Amino acid sequence: MPTERIRVIIADDQPLIRHGLGFIIKVQQDMEWCGEAGNGHEAVTLALKECPDIVLMDVQMPEQDGIEATRELKRLLPDAKVIILTTFDLEEYVYEGIRAGAVGYLLKDADPDELLNSIRAAHRGEAIYRTSAAAKMISEALQMSAAAQGKKDALSGLPDPLTDRELEVLQEMAYGLKNEDIAARLHISESTVKTHVHRILQKIGAEDRTQAVVLAIRNRWVD
Repeated sequence: MPTERIRVIIADDQPLIRHGLGFIIKVQQDMEWCGEAGNGHEAVTLALKECPDIVLMDVQMPEQDGIEATRELKRLLPDAKVIILTTFDLEEYVYEGIRAGAVGYLLKDADPDELLNSIRAAHRGEAIYRTSAAAKMISEALQMSAAAQGKKDALSGLPDPLTDRELEVLQEMAYGLKNEDIAARLHISESTVKTHVHRILQKIGAEDRTQAVVLAIRNRWVD
């Protein structure tokens, strides 16, 4: 039985970008191109009609920018996953995009394979901040978000607070590390990492790793 394809739309005010990405996605056997929008309002309208799995969202667009569109889209269609796709490697865009509900951030000069793999990873519920530039930006954005409030205070509201080790694992998850990499950095087994990840998701009420990272950033549980 064929695997259900990943439904993708893009919002960008540059027709060349939209058409180019559309061509790349249309030839993928595991993806379905569901349309394009030239601004944030059009993106939200199109998404409500097509119910995509992934929305590639530019930041600077007329009428409604990508951050506001992401915030509205996640309110109306919470299951859709938004990847910010922009030419601007600005920390504020990373931070504001994640606060709006985006699950990732990619630059438009990423190569096609990186983009396609990021779409697949986001669809699986994985963190996708894997390029050196994105890793640097998300690291700095996390530090900015945590500066206003200590993470211990922010975590005090959880019914079942995270342990110090679970908080360490969540910190590494927020930087996009895989289980094997977290295990190496914390000097524990990969199976132990999987157990910690499972307990973290249960304690904070997250469905997957990406949602856990978004919650961590929004609530300043990481630094």
